[in-house]
Amino acid sequence: MPRADNLLSLGLGEHDRLNKELGGGIPRGSIVLIEGDYGAGKSAMSQRFSYGLVEEGASVTLMSTELTVRGFIDQMHSLEYDMVKPLLNEELLFLHADFDSGGAFSDDDGERKELLKRLMNADAMWRSDVIFLDTFDAIFRNDPTFEALVRKNEERQAALEIISFFREIISQGKIVVLTVDPSAVDDDAIGPFRSIADVFLQLEMIEVGNDIRRQINVKRFAGMGEQVGDTIGFSVRSGTGIVIESRSVA
Repeated sequence: MPRADNLLSLGLGEHDRLNKELGGGIPRGSIVLIEGDYGAGKSAMSQRFSYGLVEEGASVTLMSTELTVRGFIDQMHSLEYDMVKPLLNEELLFLHADFDSGGAFSDDDGERKELLKRLMNADAMWRSDVIFLDTFDAIFRNDPTFEALVRKNEERQAALEIISFFREIISQGKIVVLTVDPSAVDDDAIGPFRSIADVFLQLEMIEVGNDIRRQINVKRFAGMGEQVGDTIGFSVRSGTGIVIESRSVA
């Protein structure tokens, strides 16, 4: 069992049981993959992780391909995760990845830049203890270099170059969290990330009668603290945030 000081606590022990269910935190020096279809709760889980980590004193970078700063603050507020103070205190760095023509990731003439290369060279975003890329598949789907490799059926080669960079980041004791929609990207592209993830969480929506239930399937959890459940039921509630519903341990 790893030392407690090697785990970054997800906090909010009085608010929900998520940190306890995940064994007391995420091990430093980890790549975390959170996978799930649209609506499964990837962004909400990233936001919950971010808020809890900041509350526990960790510095966090969160890059979103979907939310603007205003949208992020509004969504966090609706989940009762007040991120205004951490943003103002620079404990949280929020970045909006704008892929539209003329956005931060386009040249003046509208040509898309090499996104992944630009991200790797953006030193400020990698200074935090924990870096979230939500959603990561949108980043490499919009990268022209990656697209060219995909057309040549060289997805794995492209993925391995990115993984090499991530390994360098986590060697400094940092945590990189990737969220991915598996329906939006080829298995050959996502396969290498599944293989190397130290923590692999699969979010799933299940219809039970008229209800939609969400659950976290813990596919891998290297360096866990206390025992981690195989399946953790949860819901996303306005005014409350993430709520743990049930747990089953194999």
